[in-house]
Amino acid sequence: MATTTFLANATVNMTVGASTYDLSDQATNVTLTVGSEALEATAMGDTGRRMVAGLQSVEVSLEMFLSYGTSEVEAALADAVGKQVTLVISPSGTTESASNPEYTITATYLESFTPIASAVGELSKVTATFQGGSYARDIV
Repeated sequence: MATTTFLANATVNMTVGASTYDLSDQATNVTLTVGSEALEATAMGDTGRRMVAGLQSVEVSLEMFLSYGTSEVEAALADAVGKQVTLVISPSGTTESASNPEYTITATYLESFTPIASAVGELSKVTATFQGGSYARDIV
C-alpha cells in the first residue's frame, strides 16, 4: 500500500551552447526513461544466459504548449534541433533531495520537432523526444 502521494510539478531546464531555457512553465508532461543496454556475457559452462550492463540509454519525451517569441518553446527547440544539449529535470521544484532527485542528461540529441501544430479552438502543443547521451542522478 502506498504511504505517500506525489503531486507532479516537474522542472525542466535545457542548455544549448551558452543559452539556457526554463521550459517548466510550458511543460505539460515529461517522461524520462533511463537504463543500460543489456550485453550478453554467457560462457560455455553457464546453464542460463548472463547479462551485464553496457552503455547507458536515455530517452526524454517532453510535451509542451507551443509558444513563440524569444526564449519561448519554439525558439528553444529550434535552437536545439540537430544539436547535443543538456537537460536538467526534477520531479518537483529545483531543490534536490532524496524525495526530489535531479537528473542531468548531457549530450542528448533532438532529431526533429514540429514548429507549427495548429487546430481551430485548441491550444497548440508540441512533443519533443530527446535521445542518447548520459545521465547522472543527484539528491544533494
